[in-house]
Order: sequence, then C-alpha cells, then structure tokens
Amino acid sequence: MNTIKKIAIYAILTGATGLFYTKLALAGIPIEHWTQASGVQVYLVQSPAIPMVDVQIDFDAGSRRDPPQQAGLASVTASMTSKGVLASARTVAGATEPALDENGLSEAWADLGASFGAGASSDRLSFSLRSLTYPDLLSKATQLAARQLGEPAFPDAIWQRERERLNAAIREANTRPATLAGRAFAEAVYGQHPYGFEMTEVTLARISVADMKALYSSLILPCRAKVTMVGAVTREQADDLVTQLFSRLPANADAPTACPPLPAVAEVIALDKPVEKRIAFDSAQAHVLIGQPGVKRSDPDFFALTVGNYILGGGGFVSRLSNEVRQKRGLSYSVYSYFSPGLHAGAFTLGLQTRPDQASQAVQVSREVVASFVASGPTEAELQAAKDNLIGGFALRLDSNRKLLDNVANMAWNDLPLDYLDTWTQQVQKVSVKDIRAAFARVLQPETMVTVVLGATESAN
Repeated sequence: MNTIKKIAIYAILTGATGLFYTKLALAGIPIEHWTQASGVQVYLVQSPAIPMVDVQIDFDAGSRRDPPQQAGLASVTASMTSKGVLASARTVAGATEPALDENGLSEAWADLGASFGAGASSDRLSFSLRSLTYPDLLSKATQLAARQLGEPAFPDAIWQRERERLNAAIREANTRPATLAGRAFAEAVYGQHPYGFEMTEVTLARISVADMKALYSSLILPCRAKVTMVGAVTREQADDLVTQLFSRLPANADAPTACPPLPAVAEVIALDKPVEKRIAFDSAQAHVLIGQPGVKRSDPDFFALTVGNYILGGGGFVSRLSNEVRQKRGLSYSVYSYFSPGLHAGAFTLGLQTRPDQASQAVQVSREVVASFVASGPTEAELQAAKDNLIGGFALRLDSNRKLLDNVANMAWNDLPLDYLDTWTQQVQKVSVKDIRAAFARVLQPETMVTVVLGATESAN
C-alpha cells in the first residue's frame, strides 16, 4: 500500500475516533505504566481501532527554568529543534545519514505522512509524534524522530533569522491592547517568579545557540522524560518505540534511572495588598483583568475549585459573572474566570472587555460578584447544574486520540493516579457547597487582588 493511500485511509478513519473514545470513556481507560532501565517513564493506552499512534514526550525544561535575563530560552530551543539535524556516522541500508536542513527535514516528514514537533509551556518542554502504525512507515518515522530529538543541529544562521522574525512578532504584538493588559497583569500577579517572565527583544538578544545547546544537554535526558502514548501498538511495540526514540540521546551512565537533581524553583509569592493599574490606550474597548496567584495542580481542593469556578465564571453564559455583568447590566458581551494550576501557583484570572466609559462599573460589579461567591459559595441549584454540565460533557474531553493523549500526559506529568480519568466524574459528583465555600475562602482574597484596566477613560474604583 503506498503512502498516499495510507494517508487517505488515515484521514477517513480519524473521523471515527469520537465514537470510539466515547465508548472508551464509559468503559474505563486501561492505562499501562512502566519505567525503562534508562529512566524513561512510559504511559500507554492501547487503541487498536485505527492504525495510528500519538506520542508525547515531556521534560522539566519549560520556561520556569529560563534565566530572567534570557526569558524565552525554552521556547526558542524547542522551536529550533525543527530547523535541521546533524549528519550521523550511523548507517541505514548501508549508507551513513547525511545532515538535513530545515527544508530537508520538513520534506522527510511530509514523505512519511507523519509529524514531529516541539514546544514549551511554563512547566514543560514537549515533543509530539504522530504516525500511522504500518510497520514500514512507523519504523522510519521513529528513526527520524530519534534523530530530531537526539541530534538537532541548532544552525546559527537560522537562529539569527528566527530571532529577527520573533522580534518583528513582538513589535507587532506590542500594538495590541490584549498583549499590554496581559503583560501588566502577569507582572503584578507573579512579581519575580518565572511564570511572569516575558520574552522580549532584549532577552532574545542575549540568547545564543550555545545557550540552547547547554539547556538541551542538561535537561533533555532520558532519565528526565515522561512519555505518553495512545494508539494501535502493544506494550512490547510501545517499549521498543520508546527505546528507539531515545537511542541518540546520551544516557546518565552513573545512575540511569536517577538524574542529578535540578535546582528548586521558588514558589509564587502571595499578594499582601491590592494592586491597581490603569493603562491609557486608544481602543474601542477597555480590557479588564482581575486576579491573584491561585493554586498548584496538586492542590487537594482541585475539584472543588474546578466545579466552583464553573459556577463563578467558567460556565460561559450560565455563570454567575455572566448573569450579573452581561445579562443584568449589559456591561460586557463576555466575562470569564479560570484557574491556571501548574507546578507552581498559576493565576486566578477574571477577564472582560467593555466600553471605556463603563469600565469602572464593570470592575465594581465583578469584584462584588467574586467577593459574594467567596463569602457564601454557590446555591445547591447552581451546584447541581454545574455537575450536570461537567459530567455530561466529560466524554467530549476524550473523543479523539489527541484529547486522550493530552489527558493522560497531564496525569503523568502531575503524578496523578492511573484511575484518575475513571474516577473523574465521581470526584466531581462528591463536591458539596461546603467544599466550594471552604476552598474559595482559603484560596481567593478579593481584597488584595490585582486589577488592570487598559483603555478606559476613567480610573477604576
């Protein structure tokens, strides 16, 4: 079967994933977990229904480990891994492997009908592989991914070009009100914590190819990796695939399953007083952000906060904020709130846009809604409606390979129990009004929140 025909079959078959994973979610999700001799931790969900596999590889190398003066290092390092691979002395079919520049690498992936890429978030630097599982294709895709993972070229000329492109993007972003408001909010909420660092033209100028190589050699090691896999592979095949993927990375020879400990990253410091920022900007809408440091993903009240925030501002038009700010007063088309839990306390954020002359009123009403919710919690009717929506929509969180992969990778990264997805609806169902009230009273302090208003014609009260 030729590659084009296989890709066509893949495109047809992926349309069936929603039904398959809806059934899987209802039946329970069997997750296999083991650790290789190299220290790689592997999580596998076997899915034989369609001939493809999705793989995610996570390292503790996200932007929280960026030096302050080199904010953006993790992000650009991840991006540069797709700009070419080094020549290798290894032989394939009797020939040594030549170097591939970015065009050659891109064409090689296109020929396989597969993909491999990298990106960085606040906590993780992640690689993602997607391929059909036909043996001739999967073997070639795995070998190419191993080269890109283990032998990135980091060409300096390409970095100089990419830096100029990023500088242009930063200058353009700096003309947008949402960018300016978000920056002011992050600075006020996080202070000197890395979660608040921002890549700028100045920090990019301080990043060299040597810095990328240093980050890579110290953090991208098998013993630091967590691999999540969903697809039509057996445990034996998955174990072999992971071994191949890491075959070109240096192992920690002294103690392969125990990497040298990484330096601790300081925690986010709680706010001890309110912060208000009014930023002049000529825009049709005022941008409002209100919030504070929130919680880690490991917080024991995670489910109470998740359900409670759905009621407060995460449930769209059915949320309390939407009812008070949008429906009753017409101050904003959309208003929302959310928590961003990570390895550290990510922000609790309330956001909206409104007419500049209504900004003060919108801020006041939003603050009152949050304060009232923290003091009294939800009603029993609000709680039941939230549970019905969250539980009823749970299957949609797992209705594709990509979504299931994301969920299992999240479990792996946060060391959640293997039955986490199986018990998710039970955990939501257990949440009470008392639980939500206690959790919000502990976590949120409405009197010491950050308030950013950009573009208003009058200052916020």
